[in-house]
Amino acid sequence: MTNDLNRKEPIPKNIEELEKIFEKRIGLGVSFDLGVRHIKVLKKNIQIYYINGLTDTIFIIHILRELVDLNGSDRLSSKIYDIIQNRIVNQSVEVVKTIDEMADQVLSGLIAIVVEGEGEAIIVDVRSYPGRQPMEPDTEKVVRGSRDGYVENIIINTALTRRRIRDERLRFEIMKVGERSKTDVAIGYIEGVANPDLVKTVKKELKTIDVDGITMADKTIEEFLLKQGYNPYPLVRYTERADVGSIHLLEGHVLIFIDTSPSVMVTPATFFHHLQHAEEYRQSAAVGTFIRWVRYLGVLASIFLLPLWYLFAIEPSLLPEHLEFIGPNKQTNIPLILQIFIADMGIEFLRIAAIHTPTPLATAMGLIAAVLIGQIAVDVGLFVSEVILYVSVAAIGTYATPSYELSVANKIAKVVLMLLVAFFKLPGLLIGGTLFVIYLAHIRALNAPYLWPFIPFNPQAITHILIRRTVPGSKIRPSIVHPRDRFRQPADK
Repeated sequence: MTNDLNRKEPIPKNIEELEKIFEKRIGLGVSFDLGVRHIKVLKKNIQIYYINGLTDTIFIIHILRELVDLNGSDRLSSKIYDIIQNRIVNQSVEVVKTIDEMADQVLSGLIAIVVEGEGEAIIVDVRSYPGRQPMEPDTEKVVRGSRDGYVENIIINTALTRRRIRDERLRFEIMKVGERSKTDVAIGYIEGVANPDLVKTVKKELKTIDVDGITMADKTIEEFLLKQGYNPYPLVRYTERADVGSIHLLEGHVLIFIDTSPSVMVTPATFFHHLQHAEEYRQSAAVGTFIRWVRYLGVLASIFLLPLWYLFAIEPSLLPEHLEFIGPNKQTNIPLILQIFIADMGIEFLRIAAIHTPTPLATAMGLIAAVLIGQIAVDVGLFVSEVILYVSVAAIGTYATPSYELSVANKIAKVVLMLLVAFFKLPGLLIGGTLFVIYLAHIRALNAPYLWPFIPFNPQAITHILIRRTVPGSKIRPSIVHPRDRFRQPADK
């Protein structure tokens, strides 16, 4: 790691010495994309440092033309540095005085202009990061709504958010994280709405991150920020939709934007934040409530359907007479629990294969899996048909979960419940379900109870969880974030 002495090393007034420092420390002359342009303006030697691929060449050429034109239009003066600085045509110009600051800015895609004998560097923002244009995220599609979404460029992401919230109190505080990656990380919040203690905590935790780099971006930040360990349940909500991020800002949440990541982190987040979806708010309140309840049923099915059906299959006496048809109607040589695990593992194989399968082949793979593997496995007696049915319904419930991270965590919980039922039958399901709820209840994300508003109980907030309220009827911000301004709309006089 670079020591503090090097960090405070001033920029030498001799620009040839500066060039040697860049050759030694940063690889000038070795790295093909790091370059320096030498020009002379009013008999003063000037160097321009840049990174190819991260800068907009057109802007650099325009600045060079302005500086070179000084030779024909301005006379020699003792204030050449001020003249040069004044002729830089750009809206973002700053001055740095240390080598470390200069190097960080150049490696971030800005250019540094150094004038002989000054001991300072003029930093000009001409960044043009490679990346895609905003488009609708694949994981959060809606039938009706905006089609723009966050991308891998932090500047575009903050701009998409500010386009929706034009409040003078909207703040984006940026810092660099990672000793070597120096990744840009921005904290977004609305001053006067967000809890200052929450903002302070997030900033403090980010500044204490001591790691080489965060090239895996958001997930690395989450593990440092929330000390997640081996807890499978997500402690922040990820979103790639600018409208979703904006509405959370208005509720009093703090957003974390990480450069190179299209996902924005919403903090704090409870279990029920992961069950929300933009589609509910793009439809009427009644339709949104219906969609929400169907989603809740899907999530419950993804966790409890298979353990419950397996319990009834091995303990048919627990079933009422009119429901006896749901049990397996024929026997195979393979134990039922093993059939369920094999089929469930097959679903996981398909999910992983779908990620790695080229798009043109994905449809063919799905047909092979559904028609050939599933049907033939039943015909040859590997599975009973009920196993395929209930495993498929549970899998659909998993995919109905809006949060991918939550769906995978719920699948782990389902496997644990299945094992408890296999060993202890009905007591296993009851004890396992109780321990599952207790485990979720003890989780705290940035001091926010994970099962709020059920534990601790908040009846007013529960109505918002169970029923999609109309926007005019949603006057109070969620108390879980402890907003400074409780009212989303002016209080009644």
